Amino acid sequence: MSDHFVGKYEAEIKFRLADHAVFLQKIKANHAEPFTENNSETDYFYESTDLPLSNNNISMCVREMVPSGIKLWIVKGPLSSECKAINIDDCQHVQNMLVTLGYHCHLTTTKVRSIYFLEDVHITVDHLDGIGWFAEFAIMTDDESLLEHYYQKLMSVAKGYGFTEEMIEKRSYKQMFLEKR
Repeated sequence: MSDHFVGKYEAEIKFRLADHAVFLQKIKANHAEPFTENNSETDYFYESTDLPLSNNNISMCVREMVPSGIKLWIVKGPLSSECKAINIDDCQHVQNMLVTLGYHCHLTTTKVRSIYFLEDVHITVDHLDGIGWFAEFAIMTDDESLLEHYYQKLMSVAKGYGFTEEMIEKRSYKQMFLEKR
């Protein structure tokens, strides 16, 4: 997987897209390099009944991407910018291990995602059925002290596409799917 996804922390800014086709046209005109396009991503979110991860602002999921074949085990939190992910070979095996450890799948979500690289920024364009289209601008790092610098850099890139700070979507996709239930 690309070095774009290496790091313990993720500086990320998300926006709702009014017209995803226009946005895609703009980033491609700026020579954004495709990493994956139109992948179906299924996230299986796990939780513990006895000691809920959400009580500690932690989210854990197993993600499967088709047709790229990327499979990940992802843990976000407890800090909002903390994001750890590892490649796995077998999603079902990891899910079985989590169940053995006492976790249960409490939410399954699916989205269509395309990922582009624009220098050191990765831009995802996501469609959540029944919720809408979104663009995320992100940079991963192991150096927590760089997060504020990266947020400013991401906001500068986003402004180049017409986004403003007032337009930032603060909810996670997980929150949006839970609200839609």
